[in-house]
Amino acid sequence: MGNAKFQSNLMNLQTNLLNFAYMLTSNRDDAYDLLQDTTLKALDNEDKYAENTNFKGWVFTIMRNIFINNYRRAGRAATVVDTTENLYHLNLCQESGIETPEGAYGVNEISAASTTKLPSA
Repeated sequence: MGNAKFQSNLMNLQTNLLNFAYMLTSNRDDAYDLLQDTTLKALDNEDKYAENTNFKGWVFTIMRNIFINNYRRAGRAATVVDTTENLYHLNLCQESGIETPEGAYGVNEISAASTTKLPSA
């Protein structure tokens, strides 16, 4: 496929690609970013496109793979690595409840109860 025909076919798919990107991301800005990444990758890999194959399927597969890779990368970036001794941070609950007045009051009661001494038997 000639360079001009390749680019023309790619530009004709932009609306369909944007709809697919929006379906994947559910966010307008992310959809535009995904569309841009896909277009750039398709143009960079024009020489890898095999003649007489489904061009639309090839480009949509590029978009899907970029989305999956970005999703996995975001998941790995969100992973917390605990380097404290005895893995202290991993044993903490994620929502402590102190942010609410009831939670702060509960923490004060527990602290007060732990400081009072029990009568010895």
